[in-house]
Amino acid sequence: MNRYPVWKYVVILIAMVVAGLYALPNFFGESPAVQVSSIKTLVKVDASTLAQVEAALTSAAIEPDQVVLEGASIKIRLSTTDAQLKAKDAIQKALVPDPTNPNFVVALNLVSRSPAWLTALHASPMYLGLDLRGGVHFMLQVDMQAALTKRAESLAGDVRTTLREKNIRHSGISREGQTIEVKFRDTATMAAAQAVFQDQFTDLQTVETADGTDFKLTASIKSDAARRIQDQALKQNITTLHNRINELGVAEPVIQQQGLDRIVVQLPGVQDTAKAKDILGRTATLEVRMVDESAEARAAEAGTGMVPLGSERYLERDGQPVIVKKQVILTGENLTDAQPGFDGQTQEPTVNLNLDAKGTRIFRDVTRENVGKRMAILLFEKGKGEVVTAPVIRDEIGGGRVQISGRMTTMEANDTSLLLRSGSLAAPMEIIEETTIGPSLGAENIAKGFNSVTWGFLAVAVFMCLYYMLFGVFSSVALAFNLLLLVAVLSMLQATLTLPGMAAMALVLGMAIDANVLINERIREELRGGASAQAAIHTGYERAWATIFDSNITTLIAGLALLAFGSGPVRGFAVVHCLGIMTSMFSGVFFSRGVVNFWYGRKNRLKTVSIGTIWRPDSGTAIKAK
Repeated sequence: MNRYPVWKYVVILIAMVVAGLYALPNFFGESPAVQVSSIKTLVKVDASTLAQVEAALTSAAIEPDQVVLEGASIKIRLSTTDAQLKAKDAIQKALVPDPTNPNFVVALNLVSRSPAWLTALHASPMYLGLDLRGGVHFMLQVDMQAALTKRAESLAGDVRTTLREKNIRHSGISREGQTIEVKFRDTATMAAAQAVFQDQFTDLQTVETADGTDFKLTASIKSDAARRIQDQALKQNITTLHNRINELGVAEPVIQQQGLDRIVVQLPGVQDTAKAKDILGRTATLEVRMVDESAEARAAEAGTGMVPLGSERYLERDGQPVIVKKQVILTGENLTDAQPGFDGQTQEPTVNLNLDAKGTRIFRDVTRENVGKRMAILLFEKGKGEVVTAPVIRDEIGGGRVQISGRMTTMEANDTSLLLRSGSLAAPMEIIEETTIGPSLGAENIAKGFNSVTWGFLAVAVFMCLYYMLFGVFSSVALAFNLLLLVAVLSMLQATLTLPGMAAMALVLGMAIDANVLINERIREELRGGASAQAAIHTGYERAWATIFDSNITTLIAGLALLAFGSGPVRGFAVVHCLGIMTSMFSGVFFSRGVVNFWYGRKNRLKTVSIGTIWRPDSGTAIKAK
């Protein structure tokens, strides 16, 4: 009656082993570390960089616990924070001789102490939030007026192209701040342009004025369109920051809008404020311009002349100068995707770009009109531009697919496409608030949260053991397994644990034991009614299940509502709360019954069970079932 088949015990055993393995990394803690990563696309972190780091540590008489090259960064694990600071200074001097033009970022960090065999099993500790691990908090102010100016500049280029396509002649187009001025020689032409504005540029409102002998059409952005542009700029900046930070491997960042023009960024585990600023500022933008083919430009490239007016000087990847025109043909805003690939004929690494409809049209027209000339594709990162490639236009390029190639390695193609995919900032941002939470404060919060969970568990376990005797012990074992399973699930999902999450853990303990209380009281009720011990155990578990299921489902619905509509700490609480409900149903019913069946199910003639004192209300007497 109360015997599990072998497969159920196998399921319990597997659950215990898996839960133990994936919860184990959380008990090793974290070590102070120094992380070295590249700040420029052209500079790579490789074996030669690793040798430089090791040489710098040796010369400074620092013995690290571990130096490892992981992906695009080097992590140096150290035993103490003093050694961490000394190692950072030594590596900084070796890798960044010129602080004004750094190639690498040397930052303080924390890394897990998990052994290699656990890491090989992909068993990792839970991410810890800013309040537990420490890190940096930024409040960024978005320059909304710059977003409107940037939009007006884009619209001015569109107006110029559209009027040319419609064969409407004008005397000049200029932009002053957020307004666009178009001059005409007669009113008929101005009326035709006005019709074009009303038909194709619905975000602009126009005013007709006289300008001496000419006529002027002044266009400005409508108020509702301005609000929409500002909202889109804020969302694009948030998306760009998400892409950039996620691609650089910062675990579980918090990036949220606050108010109409502010963004909150929290980076747990990053102790170096300068490193965090580099992460936020490292956004690449793409520009397509024509190469200046004039004689003056050739002389400037050779170093024997000045750069012509209306052009600029940039360097190619091999250090060769290229003179390009200031007029921007396309920007990264016209990109829909960027992926690395290989040229079908030469098998060279390439970056394949997909353009939107507007970009496709512009690129087709420009390549058709400039066959035989050079077009430069520039990548701007941290305010500095470089020419990725400057190929000769052989033919008109349509279809919206552009391939960038030329003297790139596979890693460079991957990095370039990654940066371009991350997008550009729609508006500049300024850090107006900056807070650093040290790891010592995080460790104190962890200790307090751990103590609350531990003392809560011990209090519940002691009560259950005193009140329900051996069945209380079984319930306490199931409660411990529930806690282990919850930690393992959170670790497997790589969830972020915060102080509200630890509060949810303490709450889950009280709610999880409720299932065992219902089962134990139901067994007592059956014994009170005269049922045999085995029948009471069987009936108690069977009849308590419906009540347990109903109560947990209603609580789960409330948790899902918090998860759906909450934000920040509320969501952190809701995640642990919902997962704890599901693990408690498994441990409180399936696991605890397995333990009871293992202990009592093998006894054929069971006379009594140890479940505490059973009161009989009708007679006022008490029976000790033991």
